[in-house]
Amino acid sequence: MSWIREEELKLSWIENLAIKVIKQGPIPRHVAFIMDGNRRWASKLNIKRSEGHKVGFEKLSEALQWCLEVGIQEVTVYAFSIENFKRSQEEVDTLMSLAREKFAKLLEEKEKLREKGIKIRVIGNLDMLPKDVQKTLAEAMLLTKDNNRSILNVAFAYTSRDEITNSIKTIMQGYEDNELLPEDLTDTLIDKCLYTSECSDVDLLVRTSGENRFSDFLLWQIPSTVFYFTEALWPDFTLWNLLAAVFYYQRCHVHKKSLKQHFSKTRTALSKSSRLEKFLTSLEDKRYAKLVEMSKFV
Repeated sequence: MSWIREEELKLSWIENLAIKVIKQGPIPRHVAFIMDGNRRWASKLNIKRSEGHKVGFEKLSEALQWCLEVGIQEVTVYAFSIENFKRSQEEVDTLMSLAREKFAKLLEEKEKLREKGIKIRVIGNLDMLPKDVQKTLAEAMLLTKDNNRSILNVAFAYTSRDEITNSIKTIMQGYEDNELLPEDLTDTLIDKCLYTSECSDVDLLVRTSGENRFSDFLLWQIPSTVFYFTEALWPDFTLWNLLAAVFYYQRCHVHKKSLKQHFSKTRTALSKSSRLEKFLTSLEDKRYAKLVEMSKFV
């Protein structure tokens, strides 16, 4: 799973022209993908589901390259929902094996990642994952933590319900430890305690496979997001599908801008108290220490 393909991205003259045209309009800074349809794609071809997931991971690498070409700076992908743990053990094992393989490959590309300034974040309840998977994910995050030109957020062992619940528990612990007072509780504080606290606002959310639902993905973060649903199954997703999504975003841009301004006005400003700053700094330190601990698993 990487922004960096071993071979150069080859585009036709018409694809290059289309990218140049689309870049004349506003480009979403942050695009999120619900990569749906791997299993249906495999069933359609009468092959194993595991093969569908493997092709889906390869498509992700290609799609990330397209995003870079278009000028999208931050991408979030829904790689593994907590609900996926309810699938067959064989399928869960396949997905975990793919995560090990793709993130290990990512670590091998550390020089390219540093050169291109790509930061990797994994958002989700990592405690639910096998220790060796935790280690690989933590290593990828620590390796790229200082990069800031392009960002890939991988939602792994994630649901919005779990994320919001975890944020509330974090705040409650702050009260119990006398680090917070009741008046500190605001929607902005909840934001700061989410897995996605460091992510920018999602401008465009794309879901493949023709399903018009969010599957418990980034529900807190998308009040002013443009939604684009395509019939293409994820392994069949093309550059043209991406450009169509960006073009739709451009058509909705004025309305989105007014929505964003509206929600910005309704959000509560975060208090500048030293108490709150100390709590958030401590939270950041604890999260970093936990990553370091995960990375040391033998």
